[in-house]
Amino acid sequence: MKMKSPDKKTLQRATIIYDRLIKRYPNPEPELDWNNAWELMVATALAAQCTDVRVNKVTPELFKRWPGPAEMIKADIADIEEVIRSTGLFRNKAKNLKGAAEVVMNEFGGEMPRTMKDMIKLPGVARKTANIVLSNAMDIHEGVAVDTHVKRLSFRMGLTESTNPNVIEKDLMPLFKRENWGDANHVLVLYGREICSARSPKCDICELNDICPKNGIEKK
Repeated sequence: MKMKSPDKKTLQRATIIYDRLIKRYPNPEPELDWNNAWELMVATALAAQCTDVRVNKVTPELFKRWPGPAEMIKADIADIEEVIRSTGLFRNKAKNLKGAAEVVMNEFGGEMPRTMKDMIKLPGVARKTANIVLSNAMDIHEGVAVDTHVKRLSFRMGLTESTNPNVIEKDLMPLFKRENWGDANHVLVLYGREICSARSPKCDICELNDICPKNGIEKK
């Protein structure tokens, strides 16, 4: 993904944001439970329009019955649907999980792909999920995962003027060191859940209050 050069002021703000948040969350990582790249991909896919807490209640049974793509490819979609029903959108998610297992087994010899180009060949896997898996499970940094929290905070904090996840990712990548792209996602997600919420951001106790332009927030 081609990056554009950021302006100096935005780069300085991004550096301060990252430095402060990494001190608040010194060891950021996904709040999903996983043991390998396949499990992280599955859990991340299930988390779409669902909470991590709910996904973590579902995946133990899912991984017990189908530990990896070799088992998932043999599963009956109806059985997968039943196990993941509580995560919502379960029919489409079950179809994608079985489809992903087929691609991993048939195209990649049972091994999870290690590039963005190959990762997004898996049904249900777009750049956000691919970035999360590559960064956290493989220490491969091809971009910044942009979920609803990253999208919201990036705009509020003046790191992007866009609401398009792909454009936001292009705007964020040059603002952080490549090796920190995964952590940048995590700290923004964690801070978005804890402080900079969608409806009632806690600006009065926000440690970024002095540098945040508060874009889109109604001034009181």
